Amino acid sequence: MRFEGTSEYVATDDLKVAVNAAVLLRRPLLVKGEPGTGKTVLAHQISKALNAPLIEWNVKSTTKAQQGLYEYDAVARLRDGQLGDERVHDISNYIKKGKLWEAFTAPQLPVLLIDEIDKADIEFPNDLLQELDRMSFDVYETRERIEAKERPIVVITSNNEKELPDAFLRRCFFHYIKFPDRETMQAIIDVHFPGIQKTLVSKAMDIFYEVRDVPGLKKKPSTSELLDWLKLLLNEDMPLDVLQHKDPTKAIPPLHGALLKNEQDVMLFERLAFMARRQN
Repeated sequence: MRFEGTSEYVATDDLKVAVNAAVLLRRPLLVKGEPGTGKTVLAHQISKALNAPLIEWNVKSTTKAQQGLYEYDAVARLRDGQLGDERVHDISNYIKKGKLWEAFTAPQLPVLLIDEIDKADIEFPNDLLQELDRMSFDVYETRERIEAKERPIVVITSNNEKELPDAFLRRCFFHYIKFPDRETMQAIIDVHFPGIQKTLVSKAMDIFYEVRDVPGLKKKPSTSELLDWLKLLLNEDMPLDVLQHKDPTKAIPPLHGALLKNEQDVMLFERLAFMARRQN
C-alpha cells in the first residue's frame, strides 16, 4: 500500500514520504500545520487512496481519553434496575464502544483520524500512550481485553494550540504541512477549478499572498479561504480589471469576508487604505 495523493488532493513529495513511512511503521502520523492546510482532509484522502474505511474521532476541549476506549453508563443501568428491566443482567448493554474500540475491531484495516488533539486537556495524549503503543485495552466491567488484530493507520492532527508531551511525540511519525508555494497552490486550484482563467488565478494569488504578508495580520488567510474567495469571484463574475488595477487607496480586496476573518484585520486594511489616501 502506497499513498501517492488522489485526484482530489495535491500531496507534495515530502508529505507522500511521511504518509508512507507512517503506514509502513504503523506509527501514528502526527500532522501539524496552519489551519486550512488540509490536515483533516489528508486522512479522508488516505482512506480513499488505500480503500480503507475511515473512523473519525473529533476531539473537543471536554473530550477524555477514556471516551475513545468505551463508556459505561451506570446511571442508565441503575434506572433500568429500578424499572425491573431484564437488560440490567447483562452489563455489556451499558457499554458504549469508543472510536479506538471501533478501529481495533474493524473487519477491514481502517484509517483512524484523531482530529485536533491539542484541543483537549494536556493529559489527553498521555492517557492514550499505552493504548496506542500496545493497540489493546481492558474493559474492566466485562473483564475482556480488546486487542487490534492489525494495527490501524492512525492520523493525528494538531493546530499547535498546546505542546504535546515528549513521550507521546516519540511514538509518532511527525510531519509539518508547509503553507503551499505558488506552484503547489496553482496545482490545488486546478484540481478544484479545472479550466479556470489563468489570468484571474494569477492576479487573485498576487493579492492573496500580499494579504498574507501584511505585518500585524492576526489571522492569515488559508488555502481553503483562497478557494472560497475564487469561488465567489467566479460566481459574482467579478471583472478582471478589479483585480488587475489595484487601487492602493482601497486596500481591502473585493469580497474580503472570505479572506479576512476578524474585525482587527479588517480595521488594519482600512488604516492602510486611509494612509495611502493621505499620501496621495
